[in-house]
Amino acid sequence: MATSGGRARRSVKVGRITVSENNEAQRVAERLQVTERQVNLLRDKNRNLDKQLAGISGNNQRLVSLLEQTREQIINLKSALEKDGDTPFSYGTIVAKHPRKHPEPGTGIETTAVQAVDVIYSGRKMRVSISPLLDFDKFHIGQQVLLNEALVVVAGLGYEQTGDLVTIKEILEHHQAVVMTRGDDQRVIEFAEPLRGEHLRVGDQLTIDSRTGLAINRVQLTDMQSLVLEEVPDIDYSDIGGLNSQIEAIQDSVELPFAHPELYREHGLSAPKGILLYGPPGCGKTLIAKAVANSLAQRAAARNGNTQSRSYFLNIKGPELLDKYVGETERHIRLIFARAREKALHGDPVVVFFDEMESLFRTRGTGVSSDVETTIVPQLLAEIDGVERLDNVIVIGASNREDMIDPAILRPGRLDVKIKIRRPDAVGAAEIFGKYLTTDLPLHEDEVTADGGERQKTVARMISDTVEAMYSTERINEFLEVTYVNGQVEVLYFKDFASGAVIHNVVDRAKKHAIKSLITTGERGLKMEYLLRAVREEFAEHEDMPNTTNPDDWARISGRKGERISHIRSLVNQKGSK
Repeated sequence: MATSGGRARRSVKVGRITVSENNEAQRVAERLQVTERQVNLLRDKNRNLDKQLAGISGNNQRLVSLLEQTREQIINLKSALEKDGDTPFSYGTIVAKHPRKHPEPGTGIETTAVQAVDVIYSGRKMRVSISPLLDFDKFHIGQQVLLNEALVVVAGLGYEQTGDLVTIKEILEHHQAVVMTRGDDQRVIEFAEPLRGEHLRVGDQLTIDSRTGLAINRVQLTDMQSLVLEEVPDIDYSDIGGLNSQIEAIQDSVELPFAHPELYREHGLSAPKGILLYGPPGCGKTLIAKAVANSLAQRAAARNGNTQSRSYFLNIKGPELLDKYVGETERHIRLIFARAREKALHGDPVVVFFDEMESLFRTRGTGVSSDVETTIVPQLLAEIDGVERLDNVIVIGASNREDMIDPAILRPGRLDVKIKIRRPDAVGAAEIFGKYLTTDLPLHEDEVTADGGERQKTVARMISDTVEAMYSTERINEFLEVTYVNGQVEVLYFKDFASGAVIHNVVDRAKKHAIKSLITTGERGLKMEYLLRAVREEFAEHEDMPNTTNPDDWARISGRKGERISHIRSLVNQKGSK
């Protein structure tokens, strides 16, 4: 019983194991089926990828083929464009540039808005295109270009170097100006690119291309440059001797209105427009005018607190201003005052100095020469009294024949301040000598020893003795015998013809004697002997200077005003013969 029961239990166990194995086999079979389906899907995807890869490879081959065709076309196009540059060429000048833009609706079609330039070609204005091989930004107004047979710009050249000469009258906006051409005709021109970066001003000379109306170059002419000196001379009032009263009068007339404009406005006063410095030659008229410009420059810098402030000195050389062509002298005068107004525009004082004023502005109707003064004088009056105010501009005239200047110029309101520059007296001569004889010069040891080794004392003694020798009224210094119309006879001495220029020349002669002595004898230094010898040499050199054929004119030039002179006799030769 027991044995049969055990067998029955083992058979049940075997039966249980078989059922579980069957279940496991089914699960494995299902997994296998899923795996097979996944493998099939991957195979399908792989086949699709192979097809796509084959398609992409075909596209790449077609793209390579297309790029090769495009490259051949570009090469052919470049070759064709290069052939467009084959000669012959035509010349043109660019007058305007037009970048690419969209046309305004209703005013132009699309083809008119492409990148192009306007050129003057064979007398016609044309709009042409630029070769795509060129850089549009490198082309400028006024530049010359080459055009092929299709009128396409294929090369850029330089600028025209020749043309008509014009003078700027007024500078306008947008790189334009009003210029004076031949015959005083006026024309509006445009600046080419080379002139657009330069500082141009009224009176400058330009060359223009008459075909295009473009100004290409600025021309530096020597005539106006020599007439006008804009630099302020380095001359101070302290450099001028013997003219203290005249300098004080000039400072009161010129510098006070500039230094204290508010006081003049408060009192209803205006600064003088002009000053006339008159007197014999060589007495310092030009030096004073230069010192005025220098002093005004220093006052301008002090008033504005700016070391860059300055004044301008326009030195007008009268005889060189005259021109044989009608209207040229008047045009130069207009340009001079236009330049003065330009310089004074920013508040800087300007001195317009006319040296030898009688050579330009003679009394009208005298019949002398060609009577050019009949138009020159009114031109100056128009500039002084014209509509355009001469603020900060001072006209200074210098002359040793003020009697020949037109009275209209000298009336109050024009050159209304008249200062006579007289010949220096003995005190003034000593002061002038002190400007040239200084302790810095090599003085002879004997001269210094005689004064106890004090160089300043030696210089003072030498100046005093030289002035005494020059201004002595002894017979040795008699120069001329003048007979007046009324029968009166007067003896003039060397001192009556002394001037700052004569004194300077005396000192220079003495210095040359000292140098010659050093070279020949080895003796060094300036001696009193050399100064006295120089005085005598200077005196003798002037013996033939008086004009005995026309004594009246000579007297006026030399500063002898008053009774008319009928006869002049030199006394130098008579003393020598006795």
